[in-house]
Amino acid sequence: MNKQQLAAKIWASANQMRSKIEANEYKDYILGFIFYKYLSEAQIRFTLKEGFSQEDIRNLSEEEGETMKYIQKNVGYFIAYENLFSTWIEMGSDFGVANVHTALSAFSRLIDPVHKKLFEGIFDTLQTGLSKLGENANAQTKAISDLLYLIKDIPMDGKQDYDVLGFIYEYLISMFAATAGKKAGEFYTPHEVSQLMSDIVAHELQNRAEIQIYDPTSGSGSLLITIGKSIARYMDNANNIKYYAQELKQNTYNLTRMNLVMRGILATNIVTRNADTLESDWPYVDENNQFNPLYVDAVVSNPPYSQKWDPEGKEDDPRYQNYGLAPKSKADFAFLLHDLYHLKPKGIMTIVLPHGVLFRGGEEGTIRERLIENNNIDAVIGLPSNIFFGTGIPTVILVIKQKREGNDVLIIDASKGFEKVGKNNKLRTSDIKRIVDTYVERKDVPNYAKVVSKQDLRDNEYNLNIPRYVDSSEKAESFDIYATMFGGIPQQEIEELKVYWEAFPTLRDQLFETVSPEMAQLKADDITTTIQSNTEVQTFNQKYYDALSSFPLHLKTRLIDGLENVSIGKEEAALSTEIFDRINQVPLIDKYVAFQMLSNQWETIAGDIEILQTEGIQAAKIVEPNLVIKKKNNKEVEVQDGWKGHIFPFELVQEVYLQDEVEALETLQNQVVELTAEIDELFESLSEETKDSDLTNETKDKLVAGELTKAVKEITADIKKGIVYGEDDDEKKLVRISKLQSELKTVNKKVTNQTAALHLQTKQLIENLLDDQVTNLLEQKWITPLTVNLNEVPTNKLDELSQKINHLVTKYETTLLEVNEQLKESQTALATMMDELTGSNHDLEGIKALQNLLNIE
Repeated sequence: MNKQQLAAKIWASANQMRSKIEANEYKDYILGFIFYKYLSEAQIRFTLKEGFSQEDIRNLSEEEGETMKYIQKNVGYFIAYENLFSTWIEMGSDFGVANVHTALSAFSRLIDPVHKKLFEGIFDTLQTGLSKLGENANAQTKAISDLLYLIKDIPMDGKQDYDVLGFIYEYLISMFAATAGKKAGEFYTPHEVSQLMSDIVAHELQNRAEIQIYDPTSGSGSLLITIGKSIARYMDNANNIKYYAQELKQNTYNLTRMNLVMRGILATNIVTRNADTLESDWPYVDENNQFNPLYVDAVVSNPPYSQKWDPEGKEDDPRYQNYGLAPKSKADFAFLLHDLYHLKPKGIMTIVLPHGVLFRGGEEGTIRERLIENNNIDAVIGLPSNIFFGTGIPTVILVIKQKREGNDVLIIDASKGFEKVGKNNKLRTSDIKRIVDTYVERKDVPNYAKVVSKQDLRDNEYNLNIPRYVDSSEKAESFDIYATMFGGIPQQEIEELKVYWEAFPTLRDQLFETVSPEMAQLKADDITTTIQSNTEVQTFNQKYYDALSSFPLHLKTRLIDGLENVSIGKEEAALSTEIFDRINQVPLIDKYVAFQMLSNQWETIAGDIEILQTEGIQAAKIVEPNLVIKKKNNKEVEVQDGWKGHIFPFELVQEVYLQDEVEALETLQNQVVELTAEIDELFESLSEETKDSDLTNETKDKLVAGELTKAVKEITADIKKGIVYGEDDDEKKLVRISKLQSELKTVNKKVTNQTAALHLQTKQLIENLLDDQVTNLLEQKWITPLTVNLNEVPTNKLDELSQKINHLVTKYETTLLEVNEQLKESQTALATMMDELTGSNHDLEGIKALQNLLNIE
């Protein structure tokens, strides 16, 4: 299975296993054991590389002093053979919780002094929390064993061209965050937000030989890692990136260190601190009495929002002395100024903060003014609400620089671009790209972005509230009074569609006829046909299709013919550039819509490429058991339900190579539907007397098979005696139902047999695929769906125009005068009926009053 499938399986099992343990705590156990597995296998890989035999590895112990020191020096720690993760698995039923306590204690004792800061105490959270996994040693052993077997198949050999371990670790952290409520914000920044911040920073720092990055509120370390990966795409050597991280909470600090180490980052490139960022800042004096000032190329952070802090005595703190102190009730600007202080002159920082930092007054207003006057604020990016786990408040990303050439501020309102995922909003890949492109191009985009001069900011008293500068709200629908009363279509509302009239100059006159300077009317008999037959619209369609006509072949050449050399990390960006270049000159088309289609399909493509590059082309010819969860004896168990393709879904293979067999099966399935419908119709037409008889079940909605057979025998016997039943008689209907049910049983049996035969035939076909068939199926799975979706883009845009015109027509189709006339007619009819009413004088007096109320004469 690919990394997504493996990660999802581990999460599902882990979440089921955690029982009553809070997600925020349970993550420390499973992630801790994954890290221990990583360290164990990293040491084994090192020893094998150094020429150790399997027997040598089995003899690794603390008694082997020289060997132990050699391994310590090179990997930073030493794990004896008896304490290796793989040894725990080999022990089987002999393994117990005591083995874990022994191993973790030994690890702490055997860290190399040079790497002490990186590894010391890294398993403290895991070791002290083991008791929560069960009420006694046996229960704890069972829980730990289940966890070990769950994660034992995660590949950690580093052979892949993609980060399986890192992906799974990140996936688990994000899933735990999704279920951890408010505590999630303590350790996780959603990947999409991290990616957005990373892409901005990476663009600014591209092509530098060496880079230092710092996260002063590092949480799980995921934000720092994402920044590093983005920057590495522009560098020749990723080992020239140095990572600095600081985190207050011990268990979260451990996550930071584990996450950084497991991504293959050199230990010498990782510097971490477990301390309060605002109270215990770099520079600091280390254990060797060395003074360590810290100035970096990039700072990224997602600090706790509006946290209380202690500003007392910090007036002379170099971080704040030029800007001022944040109020003690809200440390947002304290974190921002801390980050800014640690930037090199040409550095850049991105920080996520609550929306209030843009406009709150008092001390914060003063700090904001000084940041603007000092040209530190480069951009303000408004994010959608409810995008972070544990909080629904609106947030912003501030892009800050130590030194800038310009003195304006780019303000982007990206709050409307997202998709709904469960309870949260999520930035799509296209939303991220749109924001980054806007930041890079730094120009006004109507209803989305504006470059605001310093003078404008001064005129607005340094208030950065986004709606002051960018109005992204949807325009409220207006109604023309004249058109409401007399009908017609206002020219002004037609003009609001000018983006279409600019693209298709003759279309407006084909659709509308001018009645007066203010009014028009529809003259096209069929709106859609008129649009589609317009010469400029046809040219527009052709231009789009021509632009993408060779794109499928381009995809095949790069992704299928060049499969072995595809770099998954870089290919999506290259293809997105290709799409943009192709459709850039086509009017009306939103290139980000096309980009999102590529991004959606890329998840499937990338997952398959990962498997094919690591397992070879033979992976496409593998079928594996289709395992499903079913209940058995009140327990959920995993059982096999047929087979599935390792790469190719059975449905795809059948659609391409077994069409005749599929159509034959569909014909039988249609017969089942038709027979069932006829039986149901006949049953519904039976008399109530028959439905209430012994022929039907207790709920009286179905015939009982045995009783029906008996009744049909009696009816048949009566017919032989000469009794004649009409077509509408229940007896005739019962005989017909019995015959249909017999046919249905036969057809259902054929469906079952042919379904099983088709399943087996598909399995055998996949296992014996020829290489050119594999190529064809990859095209059908990867390229065809994307091509189909891309080809629908211009059609969707024209449908949008058609819908808008239809709305304009129907909006004023029925005038208010006509409505009023219809109301009068209704009132007159009601009056006539009231005149015919009779009753007491009391009643008639009330009716007369009602007539007067309706203004009926």
